[in-house]
Amino acid sequence: MLTRLRITGMSCQRCVQAVFTALTPVPGIRSAEVTIGAAVIEHDGQATVAALREAIAVSGYEVSLADEERRRLPIL
Repeated sequence: MLTRLRITGMSCQRCVQAVFTALTPVPGIRSAEVTIGAAVIEHDGQATVAALREAIAVSGYEVSLADEERRRLPIL
């Protein structure tokens, strides 16, 4: 699965690092790309939006928008 998050309050690379570090203990995350104001997280479905919101809140930021997309296999 792929989850895209919009994150408010981020304004620098230190913010990016804080969010990335906060996501580390969330089970099921395969990869995370964090930029100022956003994150794209690839996971196995175990990492819920609620768990991601909570982890990011611990770092002092708030998720303002979340969009989940299930990965689809290509049609041959």
